[in-house]
Parts: sequence; C-alpha cells; structure tokens
Amino acid sequence: MSNITNARVTAVDHLTDRLFSFTTTRDPGLRFHSGQFVMLGLEVDNRPLLRAYSIASAAYEDELAFLSIKVPDGPLTSRLQHLRPGDPILLGRKPTGTLLPELLLPGTRLYLFATGTGLAPFLSLIKDPELYARFEQIILVHGCRRVAELAFQRMIDEELPHHELLGEDVRARLRYVPTVTREPFRTRGRINELIDSGRLSAMLGLPPLDPRTDRAMLCGSPAMLATVRAGLEADGFVEGSHAEPGHFVVERAFAER
Repeated sequence: MSNITNARVTAVDHLTDRLFSFTTTRDPGLRFHSGQFVMLGLEVDNRPLLRAYSIASAAYEDELAFLSIKVPDGPLTSRLQHLRPGDPILLGRKPTGTLLPELLLPGTRLYLFATGTGLAPFLSLIKDPELYARFEQIILVHGCRRVAELAFQRMIDEELPHHELLGEDVRARLRYVPTVTREPFRTRGRINELIDSGRLSAMLGLPPLDPRTDRAMLCGSPAMLATVRAGLEADGFVEGSHAEPGHFVVERAFAER
C-alpha cells in the first residue's frame, strides 16, 4: 500500500494576506492522535511534492484542518495558497510527531507555546478530552507579528467554551494568552520575553514555571523554539521523547518545512 493517499479540499479560508486555512476529506482508515502531523502536498511534474503539516482538527473530527503561510516563491505554499474546494490534495498515511501528552511526565499545568501557524497542533489538542483529564490547567500562549494573524481568537475565547462535550472543561481549565510583536495590543512581546520577565506568570496569577509542577509543548519558529527551550532547560526542565517522558516536548518538523 502506498504511503500517500488522495483527498479533496472541502473549504479554504484566507485569513490574512500571509495566512490561510483549509480543510480536506479524511480517509476512514486514517488514525492519528491530536497534536500529530502528516505529510501533505500536491503532485507537481508527475511527482509528489510534500511537506510536514500539523493537523489542526481533533482526532475524532470527520475532516482534516490545516494552517499554512503564503510564500510567493515557496515550492509548495506558492501552490497551496491557490487551492479551491474540490481540488485534489495528497496526504500521508502515517501521522507522527512529538506533541503527545504521553511524552510528558505527570504534572499540574500544561503550557502550550506557539508562534504563527505553530498554533495548528494546539488547536487539535485543546479539543481533545484526554488533555483535560491529564492536567488541572492548560495555558495556550500564541505569538504573532500582527493582530490579524490571531485568527482563532473568537473560536478559542467564545466558541470552544460552549462546545457540547468540552465546554465545561474548557471554561474551568483553559487559559488563552495571545501576544503580538509589531502592533499595539493588550499583550505585546515575544514568548520568551513574557516568560523571562515574569509578565506571563503575573498576567495569569500563577507562580513562575517550575519543573516540579509544570509541563510544556513548543511549536513554531526556530527562534521561539531555541529561546524558550534554552530558558526551560536553564530552569531544570528536561526534554521528553518517545524513548523517555520529560518536562517538555518540541515539534521540530514545523521548523524544518
């Protein structure tokens, strides 16, 4: 059996001039865990052109959702941004990734640190009942350059708290902190700056991150991954993996695509 399957685009939403989302059909045989990514792409010159894309829909949803940036000269994104409903798309059959709760040691709070489209796997995870069963509090911190790129504020702030199955847990356990670096906004600054300065803890009314109680997942730009990871390790956090659970995990596929 081929490791690639065919799907169809069902919807496309151009969120900004740099950001868009799209959904596709889901093969009934595709199984994945919330937080994982798949290889996704198009056939170009009779060959598959694929990149790793985190799945933004929860594992139980009938369609697959994705976020993408628009890169004018990008080998794949320059083509993906022109997708329309009904268009064919290629999807890998083997989801994988490191943003899995079981790769973390037991803890009280889970911090989800994302920049840009690195939000995608966390949109999947915050709709997963397993996450709320594991942690007393979940703090989603999403950093973007501009306010318009915080395109999922309404879904997180207004729709998810009223979700038929998850609403009660979301209202009781999920905290959302959007932050912007290049425009006026109620929270400004890079994620590592918010953590290191103590502003994040002060905003939340929580103690500073502590490996005895806190766990973290990171997905986003190489700069964010490097600075936040360095800060966590300096505070005694140990990275987890499929071989051994730890205090935090990092999704590297995002930075490589």
